Amino acid sequence: MKKKSSSRRTNIDYYNRKVKTRRWFLIVCEGEKTEPNYFRSFPVDTKVIKLDIKGEGKNTKSLVEKAIELKNDSESDETDRFWCVFDRDKNPKNPNDSQNFNSAITMARNNGIDVAYSNDAFELWYLLHFHFYNTGISRQDYQNMLTKLLGHEYKKNSETIYEELKDKQQDAIKHAKRLLQEYEPPNPETDNPSTTVHFLVEELNSFIPD
Repeated sequence: MKKKSSSRRTNIDYYNRKVKTRRWFLIVCEGEKTEPNYFRSFPVDTKVIKLDIKGEGKNTKSLVEKAIELKNDSESDETDRFWCVFDRDKNPKNPNDSQNFNSAITMARNNGIDVAYSNDAFELWYLLHFHFYNTGISRQDYQNMLTKLLGHEYKKNSETIYEELKDKQQDAIKHAKRLLQEYEPPNPETDNPSTTVHFLVEELNSFIPD
């Protein structure tokens, strides 16, 4: 009788490291559709990187823990890249909410995982494609403003938002960098609005063929 393999299996899509020809690029997202749909739209060179995007539907700390689990259970090496994408979720019933946000960022970085965070919502990144914003607004306001700027109803699970905003992306990067410079020293949980999504966007752009 053939002996079954005892090697550990997870939900990661493995590929043979002995014949590896691509870098593994893992992005673990808080949202199940909004962020994954956006990042999957980047036309990266799949001959160079294996883009693996997970929409987990978890909060900040548990999301980072999941990303660490996926990284540790994989056969990753120093050429691979790991990112977490999450928002500053405000929960008045949880007095440790603000502390969890900063501690989640620290936990990720201590485990070799970069963070693309948004305070207060991922939609801030979309708004920065149109204008520079440095005043905190509600999440409903984000959606209302995007509906007006896009000329149609904004939907969180849009599969076309990348293409709709692509021509304005460099403006968004410039605005996001300028926004971060307004906070000195930076404190992600109180810096509202702020985002580091542009760092992930710039890295993905480096894998797009000319």
